[in-house]
Amino acid sequence: MVDRPSPNASTTGPLTMTLARLIARATMLAMLAVVLLFFVLRSGLPVADAILGWLVIAVTAALLPHSFITVETPAPVATATGISGLTVSGFAEALTDPCLVLDKRSIVRHRNAPAARKFPNVAIGNPVTFAMRNPELVQAIESVWRSGQTKIIELHETLPTETWERVAVAPLPSQHGEWLNDENPLLLITFQSLTELKRVEALRTDFIANASHELRTPLTSLLGFIDTLLGPAARDVAAREKFLLIMRGQAERMAKLIEDLLSLSRIEMHQHVRPTGSVDLVALLREVREGLQMQARAANVEITLDIPADAARTTGDRDELYEVFENLIENAIKYGGDGKTVELVLAASNLPGLAHQISVTDHGPGVEPEHVPRLTERFYRIDADTSRKKKGTGLGLAIAKHIVNRHRGQLAIRSRPGEGMRVDVSLP
Repeated sequence: MVDRPSPNASTTGPLTMTLARLIARATMLAMLAVVLLFFVLRSGLPVADAILGWLVIAVTAALLPHSFITVETPAPVATATGISGLTVSGFAEALTDPCLVLDKRSIVRHRNAPAARKFPNVAIGNPVTFAMRNPELVQAIESVWRSGQTKIIELHETLPTETWERVAVAPLPSQHGEWLNDENPLLLITFQSLTELKRVEALRTDFIANASHELRTPLTSLLGFIDTLLGPAARDVAAREKFLLIMRGQAERMAKLIEDLLSLSRIEMHQHVRPTGSVDLVALLREVREGLQMQARAANVEITLDIPADAARTTGDRDELYEVFENLIENAIKYGGDGKTVELVLAASNLPGLAHQISVTDHGPGVEPEHVPRLTERFYRIDADTSRKKKGTGLGLAIAKHIVNRHRGQLAIRSRPGEGMRVDVSLP
């Protein structure tokens, strides 16, 4: 099927196009009229010739297609908010890291949402140095303004908390040529937090140092006893039996430390994966209590159990939860045994999203409040000598905390000197 032109197309079409061309070029024709009027008044140009010339040009402009006369759109100009305004601000807002845009006077022209949260004192329209006075950052900004080369530095702040930032100060490319010669150059500052990486690195360093120290001590003792048995005590039966018992204790201590290290490593490897099994906490706590009865009797401690008659089920890994409560009760026997009683209670939790709360309470000497937040750190000990004598590795509470976190639960410790210690484990 062929489209047919409308009856008026042949008459109204060209006329409409001509009028459109004249309207589009009205500004040019008006300027031409002003020029001709100037020549009429100043140069004596005849009025008839001026009018005739203007009409000729107007007719020509009306007949020429648009392709012969073009109006160029000016290139984007750097403004207070950046190149074409929304381009820079939109780019900055798309970044997940804090970002600032500065003009040639180092005045903040834009800050994205992460920067507004992290640096609330940095205000748009003020120099960046009003709120950020770190000498290294100021020097980096000045260096980039002089050289036009990107500068990357690392900032370490200690107040109000210790933080590390990787800061990149870079010139924002312009569409008008070389950045240093641009009339309105812009500078981009981005901040990448290194705080967590630094803390993890410090933890790893401390962990290796502590583990090496814990293993070095029993190894040194073993080597000393072996040299004694090979030398002066080679034929002393009584000394040999005494030293062998001590060596056995040191070897057991190293074995327990290695076992705890492997357990901690295994738990951390799978900490992001939530367990899917079903565990009856009532049956589990009874089993843990029975397994520690011999150790409790040796320490003259009674483990009391307060649990509901019905099953209390939670989603979790049975072996890992067993390890948690075994560690907590064993610690209560070792360090709170002076109170002669360790209470194990299972009740409903009042925390949102958590259904069960298991409390392990001893009535021993307790600890100072400043130690409580650090008790779950690896190798943290209030009294290292006492802990080693009781065959503690300093990893029990750290393991318990990691397991509880994997089960999406919470572990809380409360203690005061002379009032014993209470550890609450809340589980879904």
